[in-house]
Amino acid sequence: MNISFSPPFIDQNVINEVVDALKSGWITSGPKVKELEAEISHLTKSKSSICVNSWTSGAIMMLKWFGVKEGDEVIIPAYSYCATALCVLHCGAIPVMVDISDDLTIDPLQVKRAITAKTKAIIAVDIAGLPCDYNAIKTIIKSTRSRNLFVAESEKQLRLGRILLISDAAHSIGATYMGHSAALSSDITIFSFHAVKNITTAEGGCICLNLPGFFNINEEYAFLKIFSLNGQNKDAYAKSRGANWKYDILFKGLKINMPDICAAIGLAQIRQYKRVLLPARKRIALKYCQVLGKFDWFISPSLKDYTRESSYHIFPLRIKNITEAQRDQIIEDIVTLGITVNVHFIPMPMLSYFRKSGYDIVNYPNSYKQYACEISLPIYPGLTDEDTDYIIDAVVNVVQAQLRNSKLRELSLT
Repeated sequence: MNISFSPPFIDQNVINEVVDALKSGWITSGPKVKELEAEISHLTKSKSSICVNSWTSGAIMMLKWFGVKEGDEVIIPAYSYCATALCVLHCGAIPVMVDISDDLTIDPLQVKRAITAKTKAIIAVDIAGLPCDYNAIKTIIKSTRSRNLFVAESEKQLRLGRILLISDAAHSIGATYMGHSAALSSDITIFSFHAVKNITTAEGGCICLNLPGFFNINEEYAFLKIFSLNGQNKDAYAKSRGANWKYDILFKGLKINMPDICAAIGLAQIRQYKRVLLPARKRIALKYCQVLGKFDWFISPSLKDYTRESSYHIFPLRIKNITEAQRDQIIEDIVTLGITVNVHFIPMPMLSYFRKSGYDIVNYPNSYKQYACEISLPIYPGLTDEDTDYIIDAVVNVVQAQLRNSKLRELSLT
């Protein structure tokens, strides 16, 4: 048996869409990007969507759009992929890391404690596809205390009049919050379409705008499309249409546009997402819970409650009362059985760059606790029932053996 962790979903529809892009003679940003933006807005019910070449570049652009600069602070969870912090650093600002709740999402109480007069934004991360407690976070940022602390230093900040709420939704396309698309729960939601995500464009991302009504969304969309193309007022597709070669550079932009050849992959996938791809992920997650839930060492992941439902991007298996070393040994034993697993995530304070920058994992005890016992199991549409059964049997046998050996060692020491 050889089971991959998260291969991309490539069917004939994807191949046909990519071939169509190739045959069109146009492979950089053009009509397929526009189509994908429209599909994302339709799926998420967002006011507008802007496709870019990665989550990271999209987050950098939106922080710069808001005027985040050197000396400013952006609150983020310590338990996330490094891009959540790096986008802040690339703007010259300071990532203020806080701990997480037991469901792996950012702890609103820790957010409240971290807000200062330098706080310009909060990036809440929907870990594994589970939306954060957005109502609690919005209550905090709209409170009198937070508004009084907020110092507006750019036109966008003056207009918003409070801390900007960004959703790091790299994992959570298709998730719901309070019965609606989770993308509607923040000012700005940013998706990742990296190769391992629920929907992929090989590399890519998308920014969904759900800013308050006093922002002109059409104007912001037009501005951000220019921003993502070096500040150039015409893209290559527009310039190619007849005698339309003249262009201007309006400001110092970024070069982060998504090409059509990539958008084509995402287009074919998103059209099948709610009907085929998302239900397949959910089915596998529920089977994992149903069978593994019989064991007292199994910590069930938060997949659905009365306010939210995950996008089932990652299945974070957690095992009670094991050490990090035991977890690592369990992973090695599972891999020898032909199953590729992963860990989401190594808390950022444990990574060399952030540790050398002064972050200490001791200050984020729950992030470490959850990391030390977590193993991400394969979950993707291509997994068969036979594959899933094999994974479950392997996990049960390996974990049970590890716990028995651990118990025997304890007894030998007494």
